[in-house]
Amino acid sequence: MGWIKSVNGVTVAEIILWVVFSFLCGSIPWSVWLGKIFLRKDVRQYGDGNPGTTNVFRAGSKWLGVLTLMLDISKAAAPVGFAYHNLGIHGFSMVLIALMPVLGHAFSPFLAFKGGKAVASAFGVWIGLTIWKASLPAVIFALIGLGVFEIAGWAVMLALASILITLLVWLPEPLFLSVLLGEIIILAWTHRADLCQPLRFRSSVRKFFQRSGR
Repeated sequence: MGWIKSVNGVTVAEIILWVVFSFLCGSIPWSVWLGKIFLRKDVRQYGDGNPGTTNVFRAGSKWLGVLTLMLDISKAAAPVGFAYHNLGIHGFSMVLIALMPVLGHAFSPFLAFKGGKAVASAFGVWIGLTIWKASLPAVIFALIGLGVFEIAGWAVMLALASILITLLVWLPEPLFLSVLLGEIIILAWTHRADLCQPLRFRSSVRKFFQRSGR
């Protein structure tokens, strides 16, 4: 099993521990726990019914929504960043560790394996791996997508496409590309209901193009 060791000689047992730890970090349902503690509400009763930051906002608390967003990002960025930058783990081992927070959020054992859409955790992974190099384009294009498309799932796919372009042009490392492929598969699954719907532009965008075409 030497193929699973990093260049710094991290043992198989340590890799397994980091994989499990990364998964458990990602599986922490901050939105549900904080919603029950501070709002006395189950955020899953709002919006799309998922445990996530958006439904914390919908439950009526902006500051708690921001806190939840930061925690959901950090629960992925922290273990991934430490394993990659501090322990020097690379290769297939790092791919596993990087994808675990996303899987943990999407299939949280604390919620009977019924988690959220894992967007914030997926974003946190790129902060952990590249700090701002891949995460900044993702934020920019996610915001553009939310402003242009009616369906949020397509905005997420646009953000992932921006990461792909960034990696191909700037950071064409097999590790990063493998992590991105895994995220695309996971997020396509968590957003499958959105992606089954046709791509639709917001009415303001349609009106803009209609006026421009006259």
